[in-house]
Amino acid sequence: MAKKKADNTAEIGFEQQIWSAADKLRGNIDASEYKNVVLGLIFLKYISDKFDQRHQELVEEGEGFEEDRDEYLAENIFFVPESARWATIAAAAHTPEVGKVIDEAMRQIEAENDKLKNILPKNFARQELDKRRLGEVVDLFTNVQMAEKGDTRDILGRTYEYCLAKFAEAEGKNAGEFYTPACIVKTLVEIIEPYHGRVYDPCCGSGGMFVSASDYVREQGGNPAQSMMFYGQEKVDYNAKLCLMNMAVHGMQGNIKSGDEANSFYHDAHALEGACDYVAANPPFNVDKVKWSAAVDAGRLPLGAPKENKKHEVSTSGANYLWINYFYSYLNDHGRAGFVMASSATDSNAERAQRRALVEASAVDVMLYVGNNFFYTKSLPCTLWFFDKDKPQAIRDKVLFIDAQRYHTAVSTTLNEWTPWQLKNLTAIVWLYRGEQEKYRKLLGAYKARCTKLAVLFSGEAAKKLSNVCGVKDFAAAHAAMLTAIEGQKADAKAEVETLPKRQQKKRREELAAVAAQLEAAATEVGEAVWLVEKFGEGEYADVPGLCKVASRKDIQGDARRQKLLEPDAGRLRGRAARGG
Repeated sequence: MAKKKADNTAEIGFEQQIWSAADKLRGNIDASEYKNVVLGLIFLKYISDKFDQRHQELVEEGEGFEEDRDEYLAENIFFVPESARWATIAAAAHTPEVGKVIDEAMRQIEAENDKLKNILPKNFARQELDKRRLGEVVDLFTNVQMAEKGDTRDILGRTYEYCLAKFAEAEGKNAGEFYTPACIVKTLVEIIEPYHGRVYDPCCGSGGMFVSASDYVREQGGNPAQSMMFYGQEKVDYNAKLCLMNMAVHGMQGNIKSGDEANSFYHDAHALEGACDYVAANPPFNVDKVKWSAAVDAGRLPLGAPKENKKHEVSTSGANYLWINYFYSYLNDHGRAGFVMASSATDSNAERAQRRALVEASAVDVMLYVGNNFFYTKSLPCTLWFFDKDKPQAIRDKVLFIDAQRYHTAVSTTLNEWTPWQLKNLTAIVWLYRGEQEKYRKLLGAYKARCTKLAVLFSGEAAKKLSNVCGVKDFAAAHAAMLTAIEGQKADAKAEVETLPKRQQKKRREELAAVAAQLEAAATEVGEAVWLVEKFGEGEYADVPGLCKVASRKDIQGDARRQKLLEPDAGRLRGRAARGG
């Protein structure tokens, strides 16, 4: 299917403007260092805007408290000294000293805010950084409030995430330390459905899980600042700094521990065993050289300890199950977890007993198999695991298997993703398995509303069909009419171009091709509705060969002699129960 860019990017384009302008700054700076510059500048602009907003409120109150540090801290706003405020930076934008001004602003802000000590980047004065171009980027940020009325948190937060993704693309194999693709993060969050309590990520990278969980709460009409507490561990100090800045530009705060004492294999930095409502994570797979005795001494192994090899280390498959143990152990009695895991973890022989313990505890809720090329760092497929310690009785001893290895959109020859509608469709399968038909019906309503909106792009029969989608069968009819209209548009376009003088043909051909691309993108959206209703109609779950199957504990356990717990039959769920083991 054709790639469809996210709506928020298409609406404003500010993310691309910032990236394009800032990318010119790089020069000879390595991408891993350069992201300090761009992300730090976004962060500085954000906290300055928040400060300025509160400062103006205090000025208007007229009681003289606008420079009182406590007035800001009471509202969870970082205090920004006068010489570190954005107005000072903007005034220096076109001077050779702009880098030094920004570095000094970072130092002053750290000095005034204990939570930010040793976190902010201070590398803007470096010789390799083109100061003229740095000033141009400062100008762009100075005008950001002109691009969107009111609070700038949303636009700056989106820009931060956009740049994180671009840095991940640029850094390739090293990106996995700090970045998980947005569609994977959103899938994890949509299925565990966090809405209150403690959210924990013991390998939190740049904090994407926390930001997505916070967004989910807001989408449900909640206030994450009041209902959620975020805890993270991250061994790499720099990644923890990215996380804290990422959360800040999204109006969030969290308790993030970093460094050697935050190595999850050896330390439980927050002492949250059995105390978390949600766990969401993308841990490093197949880690080697984990010290067996230290890992065992660190505990949190309710499923059993890993085996010790001849080097007195944990095997790479055993290290995967250390993570699985941790995620399970942190949950309270009603907790849910969603995490990424190597595909090999579903059938590794040495960890068979631990998989059996999971199944017997009725904790495994969903297993979702992901195809190749979803990550910048690895091309192999992986699996999304979901735990629920408080499953409804009706599905207490069941597990939903979804094989989405062939269901995705190609962004490029080396990168795949789920579009927003594809992600909704996968989540809808989980809703129906859980007996949540009302959520499915709301999704059908969203598809119908989208058809009505897309009707204005078409004329004739296609527009009529799109405007009159009522029942589930109407989606297919509307989609067929759209495809017919697109073929007609392309034929008419070709004929029109051929009648033009040669010097005019290229421009007109490109214009008409853009129209066709817009129509095809619309057809792709409606095609997702067709994909869903052809399988599940008005909203009744049914096993779909090659896509999904609900397996009982008996189906999963099967014959003990051939146990491969949690592995789908032949990797494709061909109409039989997931293979035992």
